[in-house]
Amino acid sequence: MNEPNLRYAAAGTLARPAVDEGLRRYMLRVYNYMASGILLSGIVAYMAASSTSFMQAIWGSPLQWVVMLAPLAIIFVPFQRLSVAAGQAVYWAFTAAIGLSLSIVLLAYTGASVARVFFITAGMFGAMSLYGYSTKADLSRFTTFLMMGVIGIVIASVVNAFLGSSALQFAISVIGVVVFTALVAWNTQMIKETYYLAQSEEDEGRSAVMGALALYVNFINLFQALLSLLGVRTSND
Repeated sequence: MNEPNLRYAAAGTLARPAVDEGLRRYMLRVYNYMASGILLSGIVAYMAASSTSFMQAIWGSPLQWVVMLAPLAIIFVPFQRLSVAAGQAVYWAFTAAIGLSLSIVLLAYTGASVARVFFITAGMFGAMSLYGYSTKADLSRFTTFLMMGVIGIVIASVVNAFLGSSALQFAISVIGVVVFTALVAWNTQMIKETYYLAQSEEDEGRSAVMGALALYVNFINLFQALLSLLGVRTSND
């Protein structure tokens, strides 16, 4: 870091302004990454959905499984061992892949409802991220509950892929909204705390990418849960 003596100072009149300014820049970097990832996903989804032949080639063949499962590869990426540039490349590839998988959503729901739910999601995300950033409460005590919620949603979603139960899907969506809304606040606080642990600019850059990825995943999952509840399906769906 440029001024480690100020950043890691335990006390003193100069320590807090230096840390606060550095934290502000760091969080802005995280949010810029996240917003850019959402924009890339939106562009990819729109371009894919605009091509009937492309959509038929993907979603009318076994390639649809590649598109749906490819984003899961992010789980196996060792971000801690990657350079900042490599981490960024993986992040952009991941958000593009998510955009491709979301292309079917643009056809399943009306454009007006997708836009409405997107802005609702953005509002909820902003409010909860602000809470996570500013609260003095320790949100880490909810870690176990939130992780169990995510695992439960994944398992229920897999089961419902075979059952096709509208009631179960409704329950999954409601629980998803609660869990992923809470995760926005929790992850924001964790990202903020991670800033203080960075020992170098490389660590800080890598943490910014990982933090953006966490918030991006929260946003996308919250958006999909809300869309399932509030979205208006197209007449031919």
